[in-house]
Amino acid sequence: MAQNNKTKVVILAGGKGTRIAEETQVRPKPMVEIGGRPIIWHIMKSYSAHGLNDFVICCGYLGDKVREYFLNYAYQNADLTISPNGQVEVHQRHAEPWTITLVDTGDETMTGGRIKRVGRYVADDPYFCLTYGDGLSDVDIGALVRFHEAHGAQATITAVSPLARFGALKIKGDTVERFVEKPTAEGGRINGGFFVLSPRVLDLIEGDETVFEQAPLERLAKSGQLRAYRHDGFWQPMDTLREKLHLEDLWASGAPWKSW
Repeated sequence: MAQNNKTKVVILAGGKGTRIAEETQVRPKPMVEIGGRPIIWHIMKSYSAHGLNDFVICCGYLGDKVREYFLNYAYQNADLTISPNGQVEVHQRHAEPWTITLVDTGDETMTGGRIKRVGRYVADDPYFCLTYGDGLSDVDIGALVRFHEAHGAQATITAVSPLARFGALKIKGDTVERFVEKPTAEGGRINGGFFVLSPRVLDLIEGDETVFEQAPLERLAKSGQLRAYRHDGFWQPMDTLREKLHLEDLWASGAPWKSW
C-alpha cells in the first residue's frame, strides 16, 4: 500500500476499561503501555507500516491523557535546546508521519455513538478503517483494504479464531449472515476489530447509545452487506491485567504483531 494513502483510520479510544482497573484508574485503556509505549501507539504503527497515516481518535474517558501524549509526542522524539528564557529550539525530529485528529466523543458514549460523532471526518471518503484501541494483531491491513475494495459491500469485519468468551460470526462463503454476541458453543470466528467501512454505515447508527456491535452490524449482516476477512495469524485483545502482562512478555520476546 502506497505511503501517500489518504484512507482515514478511526480508533475507538474512549472506553473506561473496567476489567483492567489496576491500570485504568489514572489513564484510559489505550494509553496502557506495552514495552514502554501506549498500546494505541502500537496499533498506529501497524497501520502506518501499511501506508495509512491519517488517524481520527475517538476520545472519552480521561481523553486529556490521550491529547497530552500526542501533543507532546513530537517534542518527546526530538533533539531540543532550552534557553534560559524558556525558548525551545528543535534540532532534529524523529516523529511519525502521522496526521492525528483528536475528537471528544463523550465519557459515556457507546461504540456506535463514537463512530457517529466523528462521521464528519470520514463522510466524504469512499471508505475508512476502524478498530479498537486495545487490541493488537499482525493482520495484513493492505490485503484487508483490497478485499473490501473487491467485494463492493458496505462493511468488512476481520474474523479471527480465538477465545470462546467473544461473540461469534455466522459466515457463509465470505458473507456474514448473522452476528451472535453470545454464542452457545465454542468454535467459529469472532469479531477481531480491524473493520473497513463505507460512510453509509453511519446511517445505521441512531445516536450515542447505539452499540456498533449490536443493531448496526446485525442489520448489515441481514442485508448481505457485511463481509468477513479471515485472519489466522496473531490477534490478542487487552481486556485484563493478565492479557496486558502476556503482551508485555510477547513484546520482550519479539512482538508477533510488529510489522515496522
